Amino acid sequence: MQFKETENVELKKSTSELKEAVISISSILNKHGKGILYFGIKDDGTIIGQQVGNLTLKDISRAISDHIDPKIFPDIKVEKIDSKDCIKVEFSGHEALYSAFGRFYMRTGDEDRKLSVSEIRRLIEKKSHYVYPWGAEISDIPVSDVDVSTLRQFIKRGNEVGRISFPYDSAKNALNKLNLMKGDKLLNAGKGLFCKDNGIEVQAAVFAGNDKITFLDIQSFRGNLFDLIEKSELYIKEHINWRADLSGSRRLEIPEIPVRAIKEAIINSLCHRDFTNPKSNEVAIYRDRIEIFNPGQFPFDFSPEDFIKGTEPSIPRNPLIAETLYRSEDIEKWGSGLRRISEECKAASVKVMFERTKSGFMVTFYRPDMTTLQTERNKGIIAESGESSKAGLVEGLVEGLVENQKKMLELMTNNPNISKKELSENIGISTTAIDKNIMHLKKKSLLRRIGPDKGGHWLVISPPPEK
Repeated sequence: MQFKETENVELKKSTSELKEAVISISSILNKHGKGILYFGIKDDGTIIGQQVGNLTLKDISRAISDHIDPKIFPDIKVEKIDSKDCIKVEFSGHEALYSAFGRFYMRTGDEDRKLSVSEIRRLIEKKSHYVYPWGAEISDIPVSDVDVSTLRQFIKRGNEVGRISFPYDSAKNALNKLNLMKGDKLLNAGKGLFCKDNGIEVQAAVFAGNDKITFLDIQSFRGNLFDLIEKSELYIKEHINWRADLSGSRRLEIPEIPVRAIKEAIINSLCHRDFTNPKSNEVAIYRDRIEIFNPGQFPFDFSPEDFIKGTEPSIPRNPLIAETLYRSEDIEKWGSGLRRISEECKAASVKVMFERTKSGFMVTFYRPDMTTLQTERNKGIIAESGESSKAGLVEGLVEGLVENQKKMLELMTNNPNISKKELSENIGISTTAIDKNIMHLKKKSLLRRIGPDKGGHWLVISPPPEK
């Protein structure tokens, strides 16, 4: 591995440079909010190793704790590099500004530059405007209220993608290492990420037309942020149109809006919202568009186009939440969300708009013109949801289906809007039996419900031909 000093990586030959290391850590924090420092590697990248005694790691931790203000809690460990012991210090922090030995520094390239009084004042004003303080404030929630299952799964995903270096042992230890606790209480960011009862809500609705006059379905989701991301994504996926591409050897289901773009917009919406604002996040599905809204203002002197072009660095409004989602790869790279949404939609020929509103920020996906889909269907390129031949369906059924289930699939194929009551009357069994058979067909991935019970339709999925 080749090591090189950058704006967020610092190399020190040994702990004899501990004071300089502390300055570099504060300097990197003020520029990027996180970084890595190695002891045992010269500034030209030469690996020489670091002698590690019984108190070496404690001495490093004490120097950082005593001389950086506000305090941070770095992850310090011994790491073998080219068969030599080195010490790796991973650190992050999201307060307004950090000092080292009572002075302030800013990282420029691979150097630590001392800041003037006017620069310090300007940085404090800028950071206080860009960063919402809510996440770093101490909540009244104890660690016992954490959803341990969600936290375990998060640590597991972080381990798998290589962004978390420690295993799960206890909720308190894990949250301390993630910088989401102070003392025995969770920070607000930890509460939002890992507690179900956190007061965060997403309102979701499907409207009959292009306005809010008549709605077909309305839901309110509550839970930790990971639950809200999953529920919001599933809600949209269940209420958009899916087409079947029959041009190849296998049936391919295609959503009218790229699923990756939808998920990215949902994560951005929750990650960058203003959590002190009582207004909920919103998902609104209209006949011609889908709107994803969050009550959080866009950085005042930037435009969405700045981030789509990739010309500006990331400005996470809730940095502790952004850092945590990055560790599990829910966020792939800081500051690239709008660009990924734009690229996904461009590849799928879907129009997307990013809008700063008076009360927050809106991402709008415009749904494809249904006349275009009809043209493709007429050409034999695309089959709409639920449209496949009865004969082809019966021939392609997997083994193990009873006669009633085959009849149900045939009826749903011919009439995707058929109700459970109509199925019951046609087949001659109770609606309870219809429900049980529907569950069985869904488990076999032969059936999907698109949309709500009222206003939705059935999608019968033919299994791929056997090889």
